[in-house]
Amino acid sequence: MALVNEVYRATADFPRDEIYALTSQVRRAAVSIPSNIAEGAARSGEKEFLQFLSIARGSLSELETQMFIARDLGYISNSSSVEERIEKVFGLIGGLIKSIQERSNK
Repeated sequence: MALVNEVYRATADFPRDEIYALTSQVRRAAVSIPSNIAEGAARSGEKEFLQFLSIARGSLSELETQMFIARDLGYISNSSSVEERIEKVFGLIGGLIKSIQERSNK
């Protein structure tokens, strides 16, 4: 959820003409990540959970790309805390996927 908060703070400074374009896309991708993790965790099986974690990781990749675009357009700085948080979340999701897969293989 911290990532979502950081994304909302970062996009608040995007140009007004981006409100229905990049700003909206970035925010939707960010919200999609914890939403898919939560939905997957609520499902009955590990296979379904893994599927939703995969979707969350895809949304995270989408968000990362959009933040690169925002940086290239000068909307955020090169050392954005959002980019650092994205890398951390990649590691967390990857670790969770690995843990579930290992547990499933036992």
